[in-house]
Amino acid sequence: MSNFAQKHTKIATFYLLTPSNPQMKEELIHHSRWKKTVLVIPLLATEFTDPENRPVFENILDELQRAPYISRILFGLDAATEEEARELWSMVRRRKLHNSLIVHNDGPGFRSIYHQLSQAGFALDVRGKGRNMFLSFGIALALGAQTVALLDADIRTFTCEQLDRLIYPVQVLNYQFSKAFYARLKNGELYGRVKRLLLDPLLIALKRKFTESQEEKVLRLVDFLLTFNYQLSGEVVFDMSLLKRMHFAMNWGVEIFTLIEVYRKANNIAQVEISSEPFDHKHQPVSPDDRERGLHKMAIDIVTTLFSALVIEEGLEISDHFIRDLTLTYLNVADNLVKMYADNAAFCGLDYDPDREEAMVHGVFKNAVLYAGDLLLAPYRLADRFISFVGSQPEFQPFVASGLIQTIHRCAQNARTQLFEVPQTMSWDRVLRKVPGIIYDIINVVEEEKKKYAG
Repeated sequence: MSNFAQKHTKIATFYLLTPSNPQMKEELIHHSRWKKTVLVIPLLATEFTDPENRPVFENILDELQRAPYISRILFGLDAATEEEARELWSMVRRRKLHNSLIVHNDGPGFRSIYHQLSQAGFALDVRGKGRNMFLSFGIALALGAQTVALLDADIRTFTCEQLDRLIYPVQVLNYQFSKAFYARLKNGELYGRVKRLLLDPLLIALKRKFTESQEEKVLRLVDFLLTFNYQLSGEVVFDMSLLKRMHFAMNWGVEIFTLIEVYRKANNIAQVEISSEPFDHKHQPVSPDDRERGLHKMAIDIVTTLFSALVIEEGLEISDHFIRDLTLTYLNVADNLVKMYADNAAFCGLDYDPDREEAMVHGVFKNAVLYAGDLLLAPYRLADRFISFVGSQPEFQPFVASGLIQTIHRCAQNARTQLFEVPQTMSWDRVLRKVPGIIYDIINVVEEEKKKYAG
């Protein structure tokens, strides 16, 4: 267990020391009598319409039949037609998961809630997992949930026992937040590439720099993130008192953004090993030549989200020299980790291609760090050039005397803040203060949706 000075954040780590705990499900069922648990599963239509994905999703539905302590399952459905939404309901109904609700984000009912939020000034323009999660969490709140779990829809090795272990610390032990960790393996190969080859070495590189400069405020956040065995896992559970105060990123930085929010707002946290067996879910393409796709896009979103927290919220000052030095340190750490993973793979009898991993570090992830730095520093570079030009021209001197230089610096600061503001949702606490009646509107939509799919 780790304690962080001034934050009083406690992180408990629960390791899976035995294959199962037969009392766990009984305790979950017992606590569910007075502590309602809602499970949220964000998904795209392709999770069940694509022939390759469908068996994976069907296994998840089959396993959920063994979780009687779940009060309600919310399937947050994106990019789906009405016909596809009915197909999903048919799959759910065949398994007698009658406590389920299809949150069809493209349907007229829930579109009306998004419209109401927009009219109140809460724009949710960026479609994706974060937006999907946000509305489902609001529905869970309206349904009276005390515990809310989040599960990805593409877990190829899912079992109900994994869900039991994930929910137990919040539902039974009264932690505010729990996050899953596990070994990412498939066919004898190591995966979890973004975590292993980008995030971990970048955090270690940041810790080295902050330790040298004694940036204690920044170092506490970096130490917090390094405490987690798998920062990018999508399987988490919230106590509702915490969830109502949370913001969520609307890009692929959602997992790291969530941890940063937890760091700021929670003080009793658990990370849980939910599987001792290899854990596998859908793998994204690397896309080395396309910043808008796959792991390349994910890497940029993660780095910009992290830099945003450090620069805008924690007050870190950076420069071209800082970014160059950080990138060199990152490459050194990543190369050492590749050697360690090669040794570990040899020890465990796993297949491992260090050349491919090094190519990913140097050809994709390094560029993501540099690109994020360029985004952050671009306003300052432009401002410095403009100031240099203005200062060399006598015609500008009356304006300089009136504060032109200070205005340029202020505009550069504002531009940097705007560039690095992570697209995010508001908290449900804030929504309820501004639109208190929205809970009743959500309940009305839920009731209409239940009637629509009842037949």
